[in-house]
Amino acid sequence: MSDARLSVFKTYKLYVGGKFPRSESGRVYEVSDSKGKWLANAPLSSRKDARDAVVAARKAFGGWSGTTAYNRGQVLYRVAEMLEGRRDQFTREVADAEGLSKSKAAAVVDATIDRWVWYAGWTDKIAQVVGGGNPVAGPFFNLSSPEPTGVVAVLAPQESSFLGLVSVLAPVIATGNTAIVVASEKAPLPALSLAEVLATSDVPGGVVNVLSGRTAEIATPLAAHQDVNAIDLAGADEALAKELETAAADNLKRVLRPQPVDYAETPGIDRMTAFLETKTVWHPTGSLGASGSSY
Repeated sequence: MSDARLSVFKTYKLYVGGKFPRSESGRVYEVSDSKGKWLANAPLSSRKDARDAVVAARKAFGGWSGTTAYNRGQVLYRVAEMLEGRRDQFTREVADAEGLSKSKAAAVVDATIDRWVWYAGWTDKIAQVVGGGNPVAGPFFNLSSPEPTGVVAVLAPQESSFLGLVSVLAPVIATGNTAIVVASEKAPLPALSLAEVLATSDVPGGVVNVLSGRTAEIATPLAAHQDVNAIDLAGADEALAKELETAAADNLKRVLRPQPVDYAETPGIDRMTAFLETKTVWHPTGSLGASGSSY
């Protein structure tokens, strides 16, 4: 009996609403490594796929935003645990995607896992940093608290296929938003594999939806979609960013424009606060006695 066997090639799929559909269009495109060697066929998402992802994200928003901040932190930490278990797989994919040596790719994967843990720790702390009591002139309690803005479209960085991806995705969902991620056009495989981790962790279906394909083709309907509340243009070039910002203005989306970022550096809280709204509550105080003291 011959020992020769055919390898089982992986079929990469989209991740929408907790499921793994092929693109509605049936199209795929070839993904190659940094040397031009074919790696896999990735789904080429259509406008219909983008609209389906928005529906899934909106459906999941109520439950995810209503989850306690502490529980969201536990869920994100579980994602880090799952990534740790698949470290070798992601090391190979990042090495192929970015043309790195195995040791450098492993360092990128370790930094990415640490980034998930970092944001997991922020979920129940961000409200204390950007919210609180406000001193006002009058007999009132005045309290401000942050709330998620809603459904956020995220254009993942084109060059940093994994660390950059997580650095723009994790702050969006850590604060209670739901996300539609447009993976790096030339290196989508780490993002599509991340979807498998999300599906087998505790992240509810629809909280994160991952699309692959031509960034401009997918981003255009997302920027114009009336049920998308914000968009992060990290993966757009200058010309595309201007076009998408114009489309986003139609329903007053929050827009985070592309900017130079060293994803290896420890991030601040800017990407979390970019997609938060502030709710302020006024409550009258009453007199407690003849002295005029109040509560």
